Amino acid sequence: MRALSKIVAAVAFCAMSAGAASAQTKWDMPTPYPDSNFHTRNVAQFVADVKAATGGALDIRMHTAGSLLKHPEIKRGVRQGTAQIGEVLISLHANESPIYGLDSVPFLVASYDDSRKLYEAQRPFLEKKLAEEGLVFLYSVPWPPQGVYAKKLIASAEDLRGLKFRTYNPGTGRIAALVGAVPVQIEVPDLPTAFATGRVEVTITSGSTGVEARFWDFVTHYHDTQAWLPRNVVFANKAAWDALSEDQRGKVKAAAKVAEDRGWEASKTETAQRIQQLKDSKMTVVAPAPAKLLEGLKAIGAQIAAEWEKSAGADGAAILAAYRK
Repeated sequence: MRALSKIVAAVAFCAMSAGAASAQTKWDMPTPYPDSNFHTRNVAQFVADVKAATGGALDIRMHTAGSLLKHPEIKRGVRQGTAQIGEVLISLHANESPIYGLDSVPFLVASYDDSRKLYEAQRPFLEKKLAEEGLVFLYSVPWPPQGVYAKKLIASAEDLRGLKFRTYNPGTGRIAALVGAVPVQIEVPDLPTAFATGRVEVTITSGSTGVEARFWDFVTHYHDTQAWLPRNVVFANKAAWDALSEDQRGKVKAAAKVAEDRGWEASKTETAQRIQQLKDSKMTVVAPAPAKLLEGLKAIGAQIAAEWEKSAGADGAAILAAYRK
């Protein structure tokens, strides 16, 4: 009887151990930005919400600031299963599909309301495109509106001609080409050095990036052009997603919806706070931006929008028709 009891206990222990091991699924999540970034903070809350909602059954471990995968590598890494979930600036992959670059077409939107409307028109096509690559769309959050940083006043689009213009996706590369600037591919962490050494003279990015990278140390002017509101997207590997239970998938989707709504509100708050911080740091904030600069950039935006629609074909036409309806 004692021997039988030991066997039963051993079997029970093994079963309990196996159950505990299978009860928790661990995912790795690379993100491109530092812990202080509002996108990263929003992801951290999403991760905490998922863990709480699933009772710890799904544990997502964040790897911020490109520590696991560099920004350009994240999408491929999640697709290949190196990581199970990730966050990217989706326009970084516009060269793979025009659908990924729509949110960075300049002057297509001019407000958060416009941006939300464009997102709602784009989302079904974005989900479809990601699904074709074995990725599951979860949520998307915009950056604050984009402005022009430079070491001097930029009064018109012509003033950009010949300047070393930082690019980070096909859209910004196209802007540089159309204004006659010199495109230079630079990621955000390298911007301070690039400006200090003269490799870059002008960039279009958000107030958030300007504050986090302390742009006032190497540029003097921020032109509030509100050129576009690029969006980050969070997605999961399809195989990892399918391995979750139906209940777990439902809870992740619910947490993603909350994260999306929270992120949009955080972006609005971020915009106001960061512009004020630029002012407090003695940077010259040109708001509104010079009329000639806006006029020139809007003309360029119209051309890029037409080019985008042509490249995106029927899907692009359908998205823009829904947006403009």
